[in-house]
Amino acid sequence: MAIYLNDVSRTFGEYLLLPGLTTKACIPSDVNLKTPLVRHAAGETPAIELNVPFVSAIMQSVSGTELAIELARNGGLSFIYCSQPIDEQAEMVRKVKKFKAGFVISDANVRPEQTLADVIKVAEATGHSTIGVTEDGTSNGKLAGIVTSRDYRIEKDPLSMKVKDFMTPFAKLIYGQAGIPLGEANRILWEHKLNALPIIDHNGHLVYFVFRKDYDSHRNNPEELSDKTKKLLAGAGVNTRDYRERIPALIDAGADVLCIDSSDGYSEWQKDTLAWVRQQYGDAALIGAGNVVDSEGFRYLVDAGADFVKVGIGGGSICITREQKGIGRGQATALIDVVQARDEYCRKTGVYIPICSDGGLVHDYHMVLALAMGADFLMMGRYFARFDESPTKTLRIGNNYVKEYWGEGSNRAHNWQRYDMGETELLKFEEGVDSYVPYAGKMKDNIAVTLGKIKATMCSCGATSIKTLQQNARITLVSSTSIVEGGAHDVILKEQNR
Repeated sequence: MAIYLNDVSRTFGEYLLLPGLTTKACIPSDVNLKTPLVRHAAGETPAIELNVPFVSAIMQSVSGTELAIELARNGGLSFIYCSQPIDEQAEMVRKVKKFKAGFVISDANVRPEQTLADVIKVAEATGHSTIGVTEDGTSNGKLAGIVTSRDYRIEKDPLSMKVKDFMTPFAKLIYGQAGIPLGEANRILWEHKLNALPIIDHNGHLVYFVFRKDYDSHRNNPEELSDKTKKLLAGAGVNTRDYRERIPALIDAGADVLCIDSSDGYSEWQKDTLAWVRQQYGDAALIGAGNVVDSEGFRYLVDAGADFVKVGIGGGSICITREQKGIGRGQATALIDVVQARDEYCRKTGVYIPICSDGGLVHDYHMVLALAMGADFLMMGRYFARFDESPTKTLRIGNNYVKEYWGEGSNRAHNWQRYDMGETELLKFEEGVDSYVPYAGKMKDNIAVTLGKIKATMCSCGATSIKTLQQNARITLVSSTSIVEGGAHDVILKEQNR
């Protein structure tokens, strides 16, 4: 007969945090939200740490280039969705990596003999307004000058005008020599009131550009998540079908970390994918796996080589896996079980495997509950789909503005690889819905409010870091009546002007 579990499958909404002693040291400005992303020896620093414990879901309606850039600027990480052609996903990763790099390799270049029409075409294709003019038109050719949008007027100048006739020539350029520190390059930018500083080698060949906007971006985004070369960090999703082709392309594009995208990660397909990554790249490639809901699934993926494990089946707002297949587990119960397995694994091996809680977050305080229960970071779809930076349309329905939001298990996504069971390329039934979410505006404004709530809640628990929250938090079950009591009740709310 089947194995029966006695525990009840519970959600975050069934728990509350008890307040701890808020000492004078517990103030929101001193709360540190850094958290590990990938496996590491206990007590040591991991290869990647998030500055805030947020990653965006591997979804067409969430994790595009613009959102990946903005989330990294705010301290989190996006996993660019994999339900698209390999070259298109790789190009998305490249755009994130090139957005802010300190020293930027120029990918917008022309020759002096080309025309204004060519400049306009390059500017439209790359989205860049600063274009390097090199003798051979390559990114590392001998620098002849630069062109910016201030050097021409589309409505008046002839499209046949030669680049050499309107560019700023090399003789009039201020430039830096290869090997110059980034701080010195920024000083030159500010001293000469430049927007871009070309960096050349001893032969006069263009090597990099340094942009003033990158300095401004870093100053305005102190939690920015970047590597040692000042490039933004970018993640990418992969599946268990075309990983032999997709993973090399993503790594070549600069992806910092990968994650297998699946509704059910406790499978030999994921084991095979992880084994291939370890065989091809050893520990140099970082890759997470999931999703699982219990200790057995966690240990299976960790033994296969996962660098982090995602927890959650059926808890997402657009997910109907539990309804369709009757599998899953309440997100809180699943997380508690897997975290216990993670901690036991760490005690036995000395290796810490970060846990990602994926789904089931309805309110902002649920995020703190998930972290207190042992999650290292949170993957969210609905939360990010509401923002300007998500790739979907903003629509007006009645008096409300909304954004489109659909699941990877919906027919709209055509993501049959996510439900790989070794058979045909068909999605026989849906495990996700096509929907709308209320439009919320810019990510930066919203994430500031959410992080403010998280930090304030942590202070009320007497914690100034995620680790101390996990060690000291006290959590209680609540009754259905006390859930009602927790909101506004027994009053008539005033209408609010919007």
